[in-house]
Amino acid sequence: MDHDFDVCIVGSGAGGGPVALILAQAGYSVLVLEKGPWFTEKDFYKDELACCRRSVYTPELSDEQHVIEDLDSDGDWVGEATSDSGWDFWNGNCVGGSSNFMSGFFYRLKPKDFRLLSVFGPIQGANVADWPISYDDLEPYYTRVETEVGISGRFVDHPQAEPRSTRDFPYPPTHEHPVSRQIDAACRKLGYHPLPTPRAILSRPEGQRRSCEYSGYCGSYGCSSGAKGSARAALLGRAVATGHCRIQPHAKVYKLASNAKGKVVAAEYYDADNTVKKVTARIFVVACQAIETSRLLLASTGPKHPDGLANRHAQVGRNLLFSAGGAGTGDLVYVDMSDAEAEALKTRGPFVNRGLQDWYFINDKALGGQAKGGTVDFLLRHPNPIGKAMGEKWGDNDKLVWGRPLQQRLKSVFTDAQYLRYEIFCDWLPTDNCFVGLDSRVRDKWNTPVAKVRIGYHEHDLKVGHYINERARTVLETLGASNVRSSISGSPPQNLVAGGCRFGHDPETSVLDADCRAHDVDNLYITDGSFMPTGGSVPYTWTIYANAFRVADKIREHL
Repeated sequence: MDHDFDVCIVGSGAGGGPVALILAQAGYSVLVLEKGPWFTEKDFYKDELACCRRSVYTPELSDEQHVIEDLDSDGDWVGEATSDSGWDFWNGNCVGGSSNFMSGFFYRLKPKDFRLLSVFGPIQGANVADWPISYDDLEPYYTRVETEVGISGRFVDHPQAEPRSTRDFPYPPTHEHPVSRQIDAACRKLGYHPLPTPRAILSRPEGQRRSCEYSGYCGSYGCSSGAKGSARAALLGRAVATGHCRIQPHAKVYKLASNAKGKVVAAEYYDADNTVKKVTARIFVVACQAIETSRLLLASTGPKHPDGLANRHAQVGRNLLFSAGGAGTGDLVYVDMSDAEAEALKTRGPFVNRGLQDWYFINDKALGGQAKGGTVDFLLRHPNPIGKAMGEKWGDNDKLVWGRPLQQRLKSVFTDAQYLRYEIFCDWLPTDNCFVGLDSRVRDKWNTPVAKVRIGYHEHDLKVGHYINERARTVLETLGASNVRSSISGSPPQNLVAGGCRFGHDPETSVLDADCRAHDVDNLYITDGSFMPTGGSVPYTWTIYANAFRVADKIREHL
């Protein structure tokens, strides 16, 4: 049978980019279908309105949205469309996906992360499962990402360090803010082990990519130098250069059509003119972000898949993961320090690049003995001026502040202190109350059902978050920060999502096999974060990249 392409990939982010590159380099014909536009470095400006106040890089919620189910005050699950709530679950709909807008905090998982059930035992109400692969299976691909995507850093051994097959990172660390030295001193005074945060940001030029230019505007912004290791900048340009990869932007895939034998035969999509198109391939790879991947499979019914593609045992969409944890902030007030110290802290541009993993694994009676913990990462408050100013207009009892008092508050927030933050990442336990389905009422602009997402969390997530937060706060206090405030929440961060199509050995409890191929669809692979049974206590992107390179090798063998 003739096919249009050897491989059709739906989605172009961290899950799709490695597959496109490896298979194109191997000489196979590859088509990448991306729902959004194709931006380049010249399209990315440090514009807070475009980045964070308008839907420039993400869809308008009136056109494309989600329905979010949360518990109301009576304990009932109630759904609300995000066009009504304004709660935006899109992270970057364009070539390269949300990897264009990440902060690039890159941490590996640890060997025990692959065996949480075996190591720590079951937790009531949580669907914890071991991975069907080990850290040793993924380690060579973690290493490969360091070079292929470009990770800058400096390895420092510490009590929770994972094994490495190379001594250090291929690129030296990005420039560090003077506050990093103060964090090191405070942590060591407390007996903690500060470690440099690896960043998927080039510290020196590579190929067509320039090195970081240290504008201070990184997370949530596209990179105008190409230094950030997005799938677009690091991988897809090289894939296209082989002559074997074609990227089709403005291609909204609404269904994967399957034949009477259950095999996927075509991807059906709307093009930029909203004309229905169809493309055939030998192999199909879905990598359009965890929520949207489950949505596409559920919408792709067929003769052998009446409940959705790869959904014979009703596992598609189940065990969705976010990242649990919280954040804290402290004010380093300039008048409380010497002129030289204050001048150093006013530096703009370089990264903090400091983290703590002293509580990645915990042995404490307060948590019932041995327990999985998490990561703390330090960063400066985002420099967005509108975001800073918006928070100052409200006073006590939510009264509006205006006139001279508002003027003084604005002057203070911009000139009186440096604001040091930390973020806590810990496991979001998979449960039966966190999943993706199709909404029966709300449709997008193409008249296809939108994803309905239930966002229930496990109380254990909060317990671990509070444990780590109590210790993270001591770093800010030791630094002499004032007005230290923090919060731990069960509210999901929209930019950290995985699961929904977990991989495993048992088709009755997983969607994919160990190679991330659907158990009951021979020519369907999933390579975004959907495959993860558990999320670890770090941002997901490095693991998604590494697994996508691993699966790309498996697909090449299959072909």
